[in-house]
Amino acid sequence: MLETSARLLQLLSLLQMRREWTGSALAERMSVTERTVRRDIGKLRNLGYPINASPGVAGGYQLGAGAQLPPLLLDDDEALAVALGLSAVTASPVAGVGEASLRALTKLEQVLPSRLRPKFSTLKNAVVTLAGPTAAVDPEVLTGISSAVAERRVIGFRYAKADGESSRRLAEPYRLVDTGRRWYLVAFDTGRQDWRTFRVDRFESVPTPRERFAPRKLPQPDLAAYVQQSITRSPYQFDVVVRIDAPLQAVAERIPPNIATLSDDGGATVLRAGYDSLDYPLVQLAAVGFAFEILEPAEFRQRAAELADRLSAAAGTETAAAPPA
Repeated sequence: MLETSARLLQLLSLLQMRREWTGSALAERMSVTERTVRRDIGKLRNLGYPINASPGVAGGYQLGAGAQLPPLLLDDDEALAVALGLSAVTASPVAGVGEASLRALTKLEQVLPSRLRPKFSTLKNAVVTLAGPTAAVDPEVLTGISSAVAERRVIGFRYAKADGESSRRLAEPYRLVDTGRRWYLVAFDTGRQDWRTFRVDRFESVPTPRERFAPRKLPQPDLAAYVQQSITRSPYQFDVVVRIDAPLQAVAERIPPNIATLSDDGGATVLRAGYDSLDYPLVQLAAVGFAFEILEPAEFRQRAAELADRLSAAAGTETAAAPPA
């Protein structure tokens, strides 16, 4: 009886793992006959689990949706992955998600097999999440936007700009992008007849769904890259371009994607970023620790020469300021 129960749990776990299984594949995976698989499928149905079967050579078994579905059955690696994932999400910028993740993690830890608890505790205690400054996002706003994206519906909402000015906006939502610190919505603003990137934490109301819209040609195929360009370059006075004498991977470890756009340049790295002040990027680039060459703009090269003179004077040495390009 114990062997049969263990086999039913294994069968249930396999059905949850894949959308559809053939009888022969299940039999091979469980090391039993196809007749045993059919008999076990019948037992699970008698217990109230909805299992659909499609006839024919290409047919198979599929776990259906229903209120009587069992709790998820996870193998060791899956349970460990879920536990670590919940632990990481406790620092989420979405309001309430951190607390909910902590509650779920507590429940999961209580049912983790004893063989997994030492491994999970070791990993959990060895990893510390350094949470940067984040702005809380209302989960209802995220849910409303997600539904509108899926249903292709225009949304109306109140939005606060960086200067605090609030206005009513109508937009066609296309994609939510999570940068880790903030959430952004890529949408076509129907009032301004242009594409916009909205910070979700600046939504002052839950979006109201309206009429459906026909999809437009996207401003860029990769909307994540479009958001990165929007938040690192477009809103700023100066568009800085620098070649850093270091491989792309090494630079990416020190400069996050929400600061600049990085691209490989034959073993070096080209950095593009927007700034309103030319002093800050000079300090930032000097602190990165790699040699670099200023490509654009000319004002940036001139400002670097001026600061070099000032720093040299402070250090008791003298240099000649480079002429403007």
